[in-house]
Amino acid sequence: MSTEKKVEFSGAAVAPFPVDPVLTAIAVAYRNEKLIADEVLPLVPVGKQNFKYRVFEAKDSFTVPDTLVGRKGLVSEVEFGYTEKDGSTEGHGLEEAIPKDDIDNAPEGYDPVARATVSTTDLVLLGREVRTANLVFNAASYGAKNKITLAGANQFTNPDSDPIKVVLSALDACIMRPNIMVIGHGAWTALRTNPKIVKAAHGNAGDSGTASRQQVAELFELDKILVGSGWVNTEAKGQEMAQKRIWGNHIALIYQNAMPDVNGKVSFGVTAQFGERFVTSGFDSKIGLEGGTRIRVGMRVRELITANDLGYFIQNAAA
Repeated sequence: MSTEKKVEFSGAAVAPFPVDPVLTAIAVAYRNEKLIADEVLPLVPVGKQNFKYRVFEAKDSFTVPDTLVGRKGLVSEVEFGYTEKDGSTEGHGLEEAIPKDDIDNAPEGYDPVARATVSTTDLVLLGREVRTANLVFNAASYGAKNKITLAGANQFTNPDSDPIKVVLSALDACIMRPNIMVIGHGAWTALRTNPKIVKAAHGNAGDSGTASRQQVAELFELDKILVGSGWVNTEAKGQEMAQKRIWGNHIALIYQNAMPDVNGKVSFGVTAQFGERFVTSGFDSKIGLEGGTRIRVGMRVRELITANDLGYFIQNAAA
């Protein structure tokens, strides 16, 4: 007795690949623990694919107007200036085809369609991680006075370097003190094992041991430390794999609002998102001998730097 499940389409009333709520739930629930893009540039909803976002002028919040009011005088009026910029989300998605033969011959407890959904979602999110890292770990994303490049004896891999002085100077340079450190895996290893950090964290000579994220966050009075540990293959499909860390040996110190948006709650950066991440699925007769299921994972997002003076970039923190 056949247990084949077919998807029937009748005219234009049914989309060729309708959104599948079960597979969408799988896609939304799946998250690679090594990816940090959603925490670095949080997702904020926008009402349309084309949207506007505001970039405020820092001087309006720090220039004191005349507040003196005479007995019958007029109260001075303030106006907070901003530049309204046009933005648009970009569609990012991938498809995978699962032949009917694979579905019919799958071992008990293994769902090829669900597995394909998880794997495809992972690749879509990996792409977002790469875009975010390329934007946040880019000196052009920061103000002229809010970046430094370390070299030689000043890099944290050198035991004589002073990362405490470097990081504190960077935190003090920002017009609003950063509350988050974003750091590449290699730079994090160098920072947490640097003798001056170990000594400050443990009160010892600093010649052995490591510091935890919590200890380093407390040392610098940060809300959290985000370590970029993900890997990506830089070679084209079909070539031998060349794996490298997505996040380089750099540090970004950024200010992030607890509830960011694109219209007024100032943060270093956000990700505009139109709609939710989704999965569509449908029968495709062109797959294999008897057709199969084609799934598509997609999202509409745009990573943005909205206040470049609320971040500080330490390039080449480690050798």
